[in-house]
Amino acid sequence: MLKRNIQNMMKAENISKFRELGLLVFIIILTVAVQIRNPRFLTVSNLTNMITNTAILSILAVGMMLVIITRGIDLSIGATLALSGMISALTVSANPDMHPILVILIGILVGTVCGLIVGVLVGKAGILPIIASLGMMNVFRGLTFMVSGGSWVSAHQMPDSFQSISTSKVMGINTLVFIAIVIYIIFYYFINHTRTGRQIYAVGSNPDSAKISGINIDKILIMVYGIMGSLAGLSGVLWVSKFASAQGDTAMGYELNVIAACVLGGVSIAGGSGKISGIILGSLLLGILHNALPLLLISPFWQQAIQGFIILGAVLINVLVKRNAERKNLVRRNI
Repeated sequence: MLKRNIQNMMKAENISKFRELGLLVFIIILTVAVQIRNPRFLTVSNLTNMITNTAILSILAVGMMLVIITRGIDLSIGATLALSGMISALTVSANPDMHPILVILIGILVGTVCGLIVGVLVGKAGILPIIASLGMMNVFRGLTFMVSGGSWVSAHQMPDSFQSISTSKVMGINTLVFIAIVIYIIFYYFINHTRTGRQIYAVGSNPDSAKISGINIDKILIMVYGIMGSLAGLSGVLWVSKFASAQGDTAMGYELNVIAACVLGGVSIAGGSGKISGIILGSLLLGILHNALPLLLISPFWQQAIQGFIILGAVLINVLVKRNAERKNLVRRNI
């Protein structure tokens, strides 16, 4: 059984390489097409702006990838982001001298608690992830309005030190982008070079085999939802700092963009498959779409529809590449 699981993982990894190649080709074609229509697209200033705007999405995609690998889904991350962002904004507005790092830790703490609640409902109570996260999404969104009293925190209520989180630089790199890079490095090592990382894939690949092997599935599920929550909490602070505004409807529906980035990056909804490099490409594609369509002077009424068609096209290419790779593997096996 172990040998078979190893063979399946190697096969999945080979297929994922083809998927990523297909997605990369699609991104290159799209980039060239947009550049032809608008030469300002590949300017340094525009690329910098695009990458910065994509940083929060890419951070959330890491956590969502772990959740989806375990055959789960988390629809509460937008509400978690809003709640952590609102609490952080209210805290810093009441204490202007508070250090930004402390505010970030508060946001992460709030997000972690939210994620752990969803994890307990899924892991211990056995509630379906989509039901548990959907229910808690409404709870967290309601709490956001309750703690804010229905009002919102504006830029003039936030100290400059807090707003500078999103505009400052670390080693010459925008802080948002730097944080995203650090998170990707940490989780690349975590899922590829630690026992717990391998257990996450095992739970998603074959829960029954994982349980027989002695893996504590409940613990793994609670952990991945806790990680998702902590990243959503971090993103809440970064979001509020970037847009200098905390509202009850912040990031409404943003979880769908995160899920789309993961699916585009080759993360299998069936679980057990997903790579850091894939979600980087998926997040990049969404970032390109959000940036390019306004540059092409496309009506806002058409932008979402066009994004949907392009996402479907990219997924279709991934499916075709996967089938081609599987066909080649089958031919080689027969030979």
